[in-house]
Amino acid sequence: MAGVLNVSPAPIFRPISAHKRSTNNRVFLVKSMARSSDSSNGSVSTKEEPKSDFSFSAPPNFKAPKPKPFTPRTDMILDILSASLALIFRLGTGALVSGYVYCSITSFSLISSLITSIFFEILILCLYSASFVSKNEVPSDQYALGIAGFKVKESSKLGPRPEKPIEIYEFESCPFCRKVREIVAVLDLDVLYYPCPRNGPNFRPKVGQMGGKQQFPYMVDPNTGVAMYESDEIIKYLVGKYGDGNVPLMLSLGLLTTLTAGFAMIGRMGKGSSYRPSKLPPKPLEIWAYEPSPFCKVVREVLVELELPHILRSCARGSPKRQVLYERVGHFQAPYLEDPNTGVQMFESADIVDYLQATYAL
Repeated sequence: MAGVLNVSPAPIFRPISAHKRSTNNRVFLVKSMARSSDSSNGSVSTKEEPKSDFSFSAPPNFKAPKPKPFTPRTDMILDILSASLALIFRLGTGALVSGYVYCSITSFSLISSLITSIFFEILILCLYSASFVSKNEVPSDQYALGIAGFKVKESSKLGPRPEKPIEIYEFESCPFCRKVREIVAVLDLDVLYYPCPRNGPNFRPKVGQMGGKQQFPYMVDPNTGVAMYESDEIIKYLVGKYGDGNVPLMLSLGLLTTLTAGFAMIGRMGKGSSYRPSKLPPKPLEIWAYEPSPFCKVVREVLVELELPHILRSCARGSPKRQVLYERVGHFQAPYLEDPNTGVQMFESADIVDYLQATYAL
């Protein structure tokens, strides 16, 4: 089942790889794909040749903010709270990377450890491994969440890793797209997202050219040449190719999965669905984030509305990429933005939103 949106291609769209918008005198090239088959599972070849008339730089007097964990800016509190409703409707699906449950709690009784282990196993259906240890047992150069004087050591069991990021065309407020974003988080995949908001002039028409219809989500795997519509089929493909073949329970309930994914978006009232005029950057932005996080959610909404291609470095709980980011910048917090077009690197969701709008909105 997938979300079908029948929107006529924008008249300013030019076929294959060149797009021109006379209203703002910009000319750019985006990734072109030549389909070798008309079937939804046909192979594709890709070629990237970005070009833009715009120059990009950080806003005047820009200074990256210091990270402040779990401290929303006052004017963003309602946004964070409304984005948090998804955690209730989807029971945190996508918050934990695929793995197994084993909880070893130092200084706790064996019975308490066993009960906790069983509780976690029932709650998250064997998707996660966590060990609670003394904070002195974790080296200072290793990322670990601190809770009440303990450190939480996390691990996961990941399947084969794709050499190139999976490419997905979608938009934020689509329940079918959300399902795919959740499995991306569970499988800890890096994905190159091409936002397709309503009235978007660049990638929404491109999907119609590549696959024959404007239906979302649309996935292209450059590692295998597979391209397909249909959220459930995409999920099955991804868990079969990059996981253990098992679809998580909350993503395997058919209509109930789709309904709860739709209810999860009620609080955001369509945010991340409609295009706002913007400057298309020559290189995709990079965002370290994961689907259930309300702080990441408000940033992705703006990325989609401004139609900014971005590589999402998925980093749900248990992801080894948390340690990677910790080693690179000395801190882990999501979201974290890296913009190769301006050189900006920054934490803090509210400030990232301000930066994106100041740099790319027209």
